[in-house]
Amino acid sequence: MKVVLDTCLPLVLDTCSTGYMTTIRLTKPTIGVLEALLSATSDKPAWGLSICRDADLGPGTVYPILDRLTERGWITSHDETGPHPGRPARRFYELTGTGRQQATEALAARKARRFGLGLAGGIG
Repeated sequence: MKVVLDTCLPLVLDTCSTGYMTTIRLTKPTIGVLEALLSATSDKPAWGLSICRDADLGPGTVYPILDRLTERGWITSHDETGPHPGRPARRFYELTGTGRQQATEALAARKARRFGLGLAGGIG
């Protein structure tokens, strides 16, 4: 994986997980969606509107991000199979193994870039 760090541009990841190069720009909305997906558990799965709520973003922002992450193999989705009386079935989203690893690494690299890896007298 190649991580490009530039203080003026969002973090960009290039990966070759599916035989072709993909690029994901880590904008603030994308980071919010990834953080919501990383915090999801089997007891509390992530679905579209829960991701909107957790990331504090509207559906017009979240769903295109989910589509891009799905196209690049970072997440998978499936419809709710259990009972759901009085409402439509929800669509659950889950990070793939590769997606979880890349999201974790990307967010760690972003944090390191923003907070300077303990330089300037910090504890190393």
